[in-house]
Amino acid sequence: MADPHAADPESAPAAPPSGTLPYAHIRVVEFTHMVMGPTCGLVLGDLGAEVIKVESIGHGRQGDATRQLIGAGAGFFALFNRNKKSLALDLQTPEGKEAVLRLIATADIVSENFKPGTMAKLGLDYATLKKLNPRLIYVSHKGFLPGPYEHRTALDEVVQMMGGLAYMTGRPGDPLRAGSSVNDIMGGMFGAIGAMAALAQREKTGLGQEVQSALFENNVFLVAQHMLQFAVTGQPAAPMPERISPWGIYDVFKVKDGEQIFLAVVSDSAWKLFCGLFGIDDLVGDPRLASNNDRVRARDWLIPALRARMAPFSASEIAAVFEANALPYAPITRPHDLLDDPHLLATGGLAPMTLPDGRATHTVLLPLTLDGQRAGLRLNPPRLGEHSAELLRELGYGDAEIENLMLLNQ
Repeated sequence: MADPHAADPESAPAAPPSGTLPYAHIRVVEFTHMVMGPTCGLVLGDLGAEVIKVESIGHGRQGDATRQLIGAGAGFFALFNRNKKSLALDLQTPEGKEAVLRLIATADIVSENFKPGTMAKLGLDYATLKKLNPRLIYVSHKGFLPGPYEHRTALDEVVQMMGGLAYMTGRPGDPLRAGSSVNDIMGGMFGAIGAMAALAQREKTGLGQEVQSALFENNVFLVAQHMLQFAVTGQPAAPMPERISPWGIYDVFKVKDGEQIFLAVVSDSAWKLFCGLFGIDDLVGDPRLASNNDRVRARDWLIPALRARMAPFSASEIAAVFEANALPYAPITRPHDLLDDPHLLATGGLAPMTLPDGRATHTVLLPLTLDGQRAGLRLNPPRLGEHSAELLRELGYGDAEIENLMLLNQ
């Protein structure tokens, strides 16, 4: 039976061959877990880099703990670790440490997101490794850039609370984290951007460098528009549910049968068109609604009046009218509904993937194209240590040595 989530092969752009991707010649060794560090490797891996995920085992450790998460973390490993190889080693043993140092000697980039001091204890910090490999680019993903806060333990939710984002997302007096790991994901993306900049610099100097990305500073960048709003206007930004919208109609409407739909009418010509399409021409001539700014000032009475006018229509009826007339609208969609989204299916935004336990699913590709093609999936999220023997053999280990390392790791 055909997979209902499979993309139409005739309409979806094909993934470019691995060798044509921009970072196909780059080797990344990552010591990462959770979301931030793995996102950096995800970006570089999707763009062609060979990404080797070193997973620490032995002494009670069983690789990236994200593999075992449940609840809201259940999708972390599957999403952020595709296009990677897994090398499982006990880094507490001299043999494991030697193997990883051999690997790093062949790397262009090392990426890590452990607590400050962890990599130094292992002898895998930048100051140590650059002596082994001066061309090495070392990307550290932390909670805070160096400064007064750097000793603190950070999580996405922690920096959302202290960085103004939770204040802006929730209602007054009710701070609320965003509905995704926005700082972890973007922090990893900025780590990847920094690595790309360092690669370009290395072309000129022949030397690597250390790159740092941090959750808190990423969060501050996200709320910078509100910081600058205060600088420009002198007025503190109100939380999003209480903000003064720049548009007269920019709201979620509850319509027939309790359905919801988001509608936006953001220009004077769109306002006239909207009123004509839904038979509310009496409002077009109201001088209190002549311009968008007038409609913003009238929102207290205008939006309730429009809610009453729109309530008899179904969400699908409104959507059809808005789409036919190029007016912005959106259904209120749950994340899992996107697995059946016709646009994502038609454009190849969802790629077939096999989970480490063998189950088939789909994953979401990077939101960009290269020469009209999506950067696709080359490697499924790896099983723990799936590529250990292959990588160790490439590093010069013989079969007996590999077997001995595997025994040490048990």
